[in-house]
Amino acid sequence: MNKSLFLLTLVYASVATTQLKAGEIADAPNGIAFPADYMSWQVISTSSRTDNETLRAILGNDIAVKAARSGQINPWPNGAMLGKVVWKQTSDKHWPAAIVPKKFVHVEFMLKHAVNYQSTGGWGYARWVGQDLKVYGKSPDFANECYGCHKPVKDQDYVFTRPAPMFNGSKK
Repeated sequence: MNKSLFLLTLVYASVATTQLKAGEIADAPNGIAFPADYMSWQVISTSSRTDNETLRAILGNDIAVKAARSGQINPWPNGAMLGKVVWKQTSDKHWPAAIVPKKFVHVEFMLKHAVNYQSTGGWGYARWVGQDLKVYGKSPDFANECYGCHKPVKDQDYVFTRPAPMFNGSKK
């Protein structure tokens, strides 16, 4: 499976994850609302975790995509929002060497606001789990769990994702 087809498969799978409308989904305990338009965001990168056999498409809102394409990601600008759609992975039945999405696991978001989320490195965190998009966390303190995981990449503005290189046709 070529890279473009893989990315399209991931985006299609993200659109097919749920039929719920954003207004029907509870806000995260820290007040972050489920972004109603996330399925129209652009892909910034992809990743695969070998420890739990998951695939991830990393999407961005317009502010995040503009920052990623211009290399202005350390720090990311206020208002940038990154989304990560996570699936269990499986081998494609027609091409066993290809890894494709299987079962939807969760979707999570990071919202950059240096002042509002100062205690968690300038990022607000939110996660919704399963097909019913059950909100993750019982209180706003759940974000400390996310922040703790992201501390090793403090020098990358607490973001693991590196935008995938994109070819724009220019020879420069």
